[in-house]
Amino acid sequence: MAVPPAARYPLADGFLMGASTSAHQTEGNNISSDLWALENTPDSVLPERSGDAADSFHRWPEDMDLLSELGFNAYRFSIEWARIEPEEGRVSRAAIAHYRAMVLGARERGLEPVITLHHFTSPRWFSRRGGWLAEDSAQRFAAYARTAVEILGGDVRYVATINEPNMVALVHAVRRRASRSGGGAGGVAFDPSTVEPDQQVTEALIRAHRAAARALREADPDYLVGWTVANQVYQPEPGAEEVARAHALSREDVFLHAARGDDWIGVQAYTRHRIGVNGPLPVPDGAEATLTGWEFYPQALGQAVQHTRQVVGPDVPILVTENGIATADDERRIAYTEQALAGLAAALQDGADVRGYLHWSALDNYEWGSYRPTFGLIAVDPHTFARTPKPSAHWLGALARNGYLPTSTAAADGNPSVHTLV
Repeated sequence: MAVPPAARYPLADGFLMGASTSAHQTEGNNISSDLWALENTPDSVLPERSGDAADSFHRWPEDMDLLSELGFNAYRFSIEWARIEPEEGRVSRAAIAHYRAMVLGARERGLEPVITLHHFTSPRWFSRRGGWLAEDSAQRFAAYARTAVEILGGDVRYVATINEPNMVALVHAVRRRASRSGGGAGGVAFDPSTVEPDQQVTEALIRAHRAAARALREADPDYLVGWTVANQVYQPEPGAEEVARAHALSREDVFLHAARGDDWIGVQAYTRHRIGVNGPLPVPDGAEATLTGWEFYPQALGQAVQHTRQVVGPDVPILVTENGIATADDERRIAYTEQALAGLAAALQDGADVRGYLHWSALDNYEWGSYRPTFGLIAVDPHTFARTPKPSAHWLGALARNGYLPTSTAAADGNPSVHTLV
């Protein structure tokens, strides 16, 4: 059954439709990174180690082939600083060649490469010398960005400096709190809505972002440089408006303010956080929850786009660089994504300058301590690494190939309206 024209929002030429991954979560054996060290400490609280991950370090051509064949025209992936500079000042020529081949491979397959320089993991040496709080962290990160130019060449337009800096600052605060309380500085489960980000780390990340952006633009003024923010979609209960506004300022909006002079800003939205007069509230009783424990709330995407547009201003284009759901039920993935895309279409109709949608994630992968939350459009066998596109991959790929978003809200009752689209 064809989708009725009223249920379609046609996309502009050049609109990016694809999926995202990160190096540590998919490549495997990132042994020079700080997170690998954390995973493999005897007292680590992380329940699982990344290990071979999805073996994408070797199987990236297959991943890109699948995305292209499904109908997508973009792929966001990260390059791994710990592989490129495994020891301070020593650059791996093999790693540069590897990632350069990935950039060219994406182009050859008709995929726009959207490159992230830092996706949560750093080289061990960088963390040992103080990480982002080291006096020269911005200069070190800018030097890495200059090295990355050899990988990007003239074949990359969109470059993200740092993925979700607000989460980086939050994790640092949690680890510091755990260490001071005697709980160790290992991986810590936390609710980001209840933790105040480390202000020093926040300021250091903004300096590093700006230093790297300058380095990239000096190398090639055609690079479009931005960063991506984890949008929390803070919703105040009656009487809690000021509480929610204050709650959002240090956890999200300060990072959006820092993007006002950028070439674009990445929106990454999954769910909402309700705020009462005394602070964050739990997921509502009876609400559907995902494998991460988050509320099933696809409206978050449209609301995050509108909030970002309001804070950053109308002159900074938006890329949706992550949006998705952790579920073992692919029917719910389609239902969630259809509603999320309907919200995105509404934001576009309202005048939001959105240049693309990149689903999280292309593959089922390592979700920072566990393989249980499956976000992928493509399933990965943990033993053979065989890739199997899910029905959601074919559904979303068909939207990309045909160049429109659904605007129907029929999925609100769990019955996606465009299941039969081919």
